Amino acid sequence: MNNGGLLVAGTTSDAGKSVVTAGVCRWLVRQGVKVAPFKAQNMSLNSFVTREGAEIGRAQAMQAQACRVEPTALMNPVLLKPGGEQSSQVVLLGKPVGELSARGYHGGRQQKLLGTVLDCLAELRGTYDAVICEGAGSPAEINLRRTDIVNMGIARNAGLPVLVVGDIDRGGVFASFFGTVALLSPEDQALVAGFLVNKFRGDVSLLEPGLDMLHGLTGRHTYGVLPFRHGLGIDEEDGLRVSLRGTVRESNVAPPVGEDVLRVAVCAIPLMSNFTDVDALAAEPGVVVRFVDRPEELADADLVIVPGTRGTVRALEWLRERGLAEALRRRAAEQRPVLGICGGFQVLGDHIEDDVESRRGRVDGLGVLPVRVRFAREKTLTRPVGKALGERVEGYEIHHGVAEVTGGDAFITDDRGHSLDGCRVGQTWGTHWHGSLESDGFRRAFLREVAAAAGRRFVPAPGTSFAALREEQLDRLGDLIEQHADTDALWRLIESGAPQGLPFIPPGAPA
Repeated sequence: MNNGGLLVAGTTSDAGKSVVTAGVCRWLVRQGVKVAPFKAQNMSLNSFVTREGAEIGRAQAMQAQACRVEPTALMNPVLLKPGGEQSSQVVLLGKPVGELSARGYHGGRQQKLLGTVLDCLAELRGTYDAVICEGAGSPAEINLRRTDIVNMGIARNAGLPVLVVGDIDRGGVFASFFGTVALLSPEDQALVAGFLVNKFRGDVSLLEPGLDMLHGLTGRHTYGVLPFRHGLGIDEEDGLRVSLRGTVRESNVAPPVGEDVLRVAVCAIPLMSNFTDVDALAAEPGVVVRFVDRPEELADADLVIVPGTRGTVRALEWLRERGLAEALRRRAAEQRPVLGICGGFQVLGDHIEDDVESRRGRVDGLGVLPVRVRFAREKTLTRPVGKALGERVEGYEIHHGVAEVTGGDAFITDDRGHSLDGCRVGQTWGTHWHGSLESDGFRRAFLREVAAAAGRRFVPAPGTSFAALREEQLDRLGDLIEQHADTDALWRLIESGAPQGLPFIPPGAPA
């Protein structure tokens, strides 16, 4: 294969683009293809830090893992991190470059980034045999087509064939497929090679007459029908898909090793970022994780987590409005375990000086950790390594807040015992490090501490490897493609581009 490529688009947000892209990547790498993921522009509060200190969407980091390559800023050159309904922080090539309103971004800045995006894609295509690109939302957002740099804009400029994914579990997939193509210009339609049905339940033979009719109407083939599978929740990009009172993932976790389960409540604060931090807990046999938004839901929790957020001051206000702030203070006073991560660590401190994110100046925190936070204009983006509870721990930092710890015990240290990050007072813990719970030894040691403090006869499973579970998950995605997609046709599409002579479906994009 030589410099192949594909754009995986979707009929809607959350149609399964990220999952399909990861699955195609894992299938290709198992065929010996050197492959990389790419998403020109990502809007997400779930991000990751690469080895070179660049911030990218977690979905692209996960897709890089599917490719068995190290993620880089080239794979997600533009990341938008919403700060509210009206504006987002723009992260370009891994570094924040400012805040823009949606109107300001789509009104001109986005189109100016097209050259940078195309350069990144060209560099990847010059390095890898194939690049599997992920679109955003729907390619038929006709109000945004003029400035589009992530769907048909990138496909047209890079000559990429397009595969449109539709979630049949939502219903209306045939109308969505047809309408997506029919709203594109003739030039864009010429690149839409066909369709992929996602999340099908039941007998595929019952679907085949519809697929035949869709081919008759559009001249385009369906490249596969992927069955609905539980436990394929991977790093999300668009937000928290699960219910606030639902489970984190639909995976089938083994029963607890000890006599008790351990209940973890995650405060569903506004602009929650990197809620994937709790995935490693949810993967532990006997750990039950749920998202909560009421103080009474903390009552039976053995551990409460205050996660990261893109709006630390807003999160503080929300916690106070909901009565959760007082519940957290009460827990801390009663020596019941609380863990704050990044923004959640900051809200547990004495006060925050914020002239950067909210521009609210000095704001009192919850006062349960001896920490003063000052927001710096430069964002900290690192991949640190240290020790905690006698175990090696790795993580990544993404924050403007600089913490001055004035008391308590060190949480994460270097090999000599010098504090690296965070602090602990009694059973209240805080750290800026995302991803630390993915370190298996540290996670087990932390859960043992929590269980002891909570009086639970919970025993961490000795053999749980979060990295191995993630690999198994990615392999299942590769299996989905290999077993349920027309891989020969998909291979030709990636290698040779969209078929010639695809018919135009009226009316096409408005002039």
